[in-house]
This record gives sequence, C-alpha cells and structure tokens, in this order.
Amino acid sequence: MTIFERIWRLHAIIKWNGGLKQSISKLFYYDDLKIGCLVGIDQFGNKYYENNNYFFGRNRWVEYSPAVGLDYDASMVPAEWFGWLHYRTDYKPCQDPTRPSYSWQKPHIMNQSGTRYQYVPYDTTLPKIHEWAPSNNKQASKERSNGNSRE
Repeated sequence: MTIFERIWRLHAIIKWNGGLKQSISKLFYYDDLKIGCLVGIDQFGNKYYENNNYFFGRNRWVEYSPAVGLDYDASMVPAEWFGWLHYRTDYKPCQDPTRPSYSWQKPHIMNQSGTRYQYVPYDTTLPKIHEWAPSNNKQASKERSNGNSRE
C-alpha cells in the first residue's frame, strides 16, 4: 500500500467517525478507530458494528453509550448481543429465530458489584470467633475497680 493510499484510508476513517474531533474522542475512549456497518442499537444505547475486512475476532465490536462516559463495563452488553459479539450466533437479536422470549425473563442489568445494589448473601451460621469488646467484659471491669489490673 502506498503512502497516498494510507493517507486516503486515514481520511476515510476520520470522515466516517464524524470528523477529527470525534475521531480523537473515540480514540481516547476506545483506543481504536474503525470503519464498520452499524448492525444495531440495544436498549441502553450501545451501538454494534461489523466489518468483515478486519481479522476474524476483531470484525465485530461495540461502542458503549456516551451517557456512561469512561465508566463503561463489559457487563453493559445484554446477553443476546453478547452471543452475536462472540460468534455464538450469526443472527442479530432481532433476527434470531431460536431465541425465545418468556414472560418470566427479567430485563438485563449490568453488574452491580461495588454499588449499594450488590448481592450480599444472608448468613445464618453463627460466627466461631467472637470479637472482644472491653465494655462487654465484666471480669476486666471488676479487676480494674479492685486495682488488680494486669497492665
């Protein structure tokens, strides 16, 4: 590839990503600039792209919703799009004939670890080791009042 072709390709990538300012922003967010066909958008605003000119494994990608900024996480991808991104299926979620939907299924939520909504199991077992608290120890208070302190 000649230098002119490379410059033309860079120009096409910058133009496709919305100009120089948007390209720099995407490069900052995702560490990569790509050209691809928009495949779909999920309920959270994540955009899914595909370009089969790239290597297998790098030809499908997600651009997370701008509303989350730099606080994006892989758990923000719903299960149906996760399957498409990782080549478990070639069907897009709106086209998948094998994907049933049931009334008892819950909507997707991202991983809540580290937030106040995280799952904390209820423990019914008694602790084997009890912590010592000086205000609860009657023997120590009696020894202190009698002057028989061990200090």
